[in-house]
Amino acid sequence: MGLQFRKSITLCKGVKLNVTKTGVGVTVGKKGCHCSINSSGRTTASVGLPGTGLYYTKSKNLKTLKKEIDKKKEKKAKEAEKEAAKKEKEAAKEAAIAAGAAKRDEKEKEREEAAVAKEAEAQENAEKVEEYEEYLDAIRKIHTECEPVIDWESLTGDNPPFESGTIGPNESKALDVYNQFKPSFMDKLLHGDENDAKKKALQDAVTEARKLDMELLENWEEMKGFAAEIKKGNIDAYLDVIEEANPFEEMLDFGSDFQFGTESPDRMEIEFRVKSDTVVPKESVSLSKSGQLVVKELTKTQYYDITQDYVCSCAIRLAREIFAMLPVQYVYIHAEDKMLNTATGHEEEMDILSVAFEREKFHAANFELIDPSDFIGSFPHNMSFKKTAGFSPIERLK
Repeated sequence: MGLQFRKSITLCKGVKLNVTKTGVGVTVGKKGCHCSINSSGRTTASVGLPGTGLYYTKSKNLKTLKKEIDKKKEKKAKEAEKEAAKKEKEAAKEAAIAAGAAKRDEKEKEREEAAVAKEAEAQENAEKVEEYEEYLDAIRKIHTECEPVIDWESLTGDNPPFESGTIGPNESKALDVYNQFKPSFMDKLLHGDENDAKKKALQDAVTEARKLDMELLENWEEMKGFAAEIKKGNIDAYLDVIEEANPFEEMLDFGSDFQFGTESPDRMEIEFRVKSDTVVPKESVSLSKSGQLVVKELTKTQYYDITQDYVCSCAIRLAREIFAMLPVQYVYIHAEDKMLNTATGHEEEMDILSVAFEREKFHAANFELIDPSDFIGSFPHNMSFKKTAGFSPIERLK
């Protein structure tokens, strides 16, 4: 057993200084309840009942306590770090989920936009194909349109719209409106100026109506005289009718250089230049199974077939217009187009179709259902055509 050393010094009431071999300490308190602290960091608390020998002592080292506290702090810090990392991970996960959802939404939006764009493109392509087919149908059916027939016989026998020197139909209506204008006494007092202006306007309307009636009568007299000349077979009157009516104006997109003439009142001869190089398409337009536009060059057979129908349809339309305007029995049509003259090596205007239409047989046809090329074949004509080579030059009918 080693030598022990302990010395206690009372500093004041309830406070003692303890000196031992291992260090210095302080005791605070009184008998039965005191607390000691030494330089080693150890603390001792004692509570007891004086005279009984019963007491309770609890010791704790401050350095150890500090270490424990530091460990707890460190543990809490690590737990906080873990919690922060966990929250950060959860936040990152949520952000990733949100980003994924946003990306999915963006992709869905892109798919929807692509679907809309694809549908719009398909619709546009379908419209282009439809326009192409309608155009092909139009140039093959130029003959289905025609101006109304002029009945020259009825024009020469019609009565005038009213007798010269009498009141015409337009003036009569205007006078009825004028005579019905009868403002009341109070209306005259309250709206005198307005009534005067309205009355003046009605008087002017009567004057204008009288002028219209005079023009109507003059036109009827002119048309009656004109109809009489047409019935007589006056060729100059024929040419004036064609010039005035200008029936070929609508065909300028399909042909040009229309020239007409005749030496006999029972027939009319027309020559025109077709525009096959600009009118007839050289490509076909169709849709693929996926709705894509497919543009391909027409085969020679396809191109020449369309060209033949187009030329023949133009010829039939010209004859229809002449038969509708004039009382002729025959219409001769001569179509010209640019073709290579193998003798000169240059393109020249050459006759490709010459046909003579007879009125009675011509009007027996159902123009909505005929095939233009087949219809031409039922009349005297000159036309040299091959499916793989197209038109060749011909001689005009005499």
